[in-house]
Amino acid sequence: MQKALFLDRDGVINSDVGHYYIYKIDDFIINDGIIPALQKISKAGYLLFIVSNQGGIAKGIYTETDVEILHNHLLSLLEKENIQIKKIYFCPHHDSVQKCNCRKPSPYFLNKAIKEYQIDASKSYMIGDSPRDIQAAEAAGVKGIKIDSNENISTYCNQIIKGEI
Repeated sequence: MQKALFLDRDGVINSDVGHYYIYKIDDFIINDGIIPALQKISKAGYLLFIVSNQGGIAKGIYTETDVEILHNHLLSLLEKENIQIKKIYFCPHHDSVQKCNCRKPSPYFLNKAIKEYQIDASKSYMIGDSPRDIQAAEAAGVKGIKIDSNENISTYCNQIIKGEI
């Protein structure tokens, strides 16, 4: 069984300062510490996943194509740093427009990854900046780590590697 680190996107991987919805490459800024933290945790044997709510799609603010373009940009930046994201899961729905079973705090995407990639949930973590990220993690049997928006995750990744969390 594999161990994994699940990450929320906006406010964890990239800055969400000044933007509620981030869907343009020009607005996409990787947060401090992400590259070295993900390099370290990846080297320690953790599979990396992104699980993100993208409700702006359902609201008509941007499209799934916009999200895919941005995700391809992110993956390309990370690949240059020898960081591989195993899969990006995103929910295109929003409760105000359409109910679904995949929007966090639902553990739907975490459970899907756990099953598809034979992940040991008890040895896995989710870093998020919202209570719904932590609720989704806990519902999937994954340890949730709540951070402040745009906080450097390096300390948490080091603690995960050392078994301190």
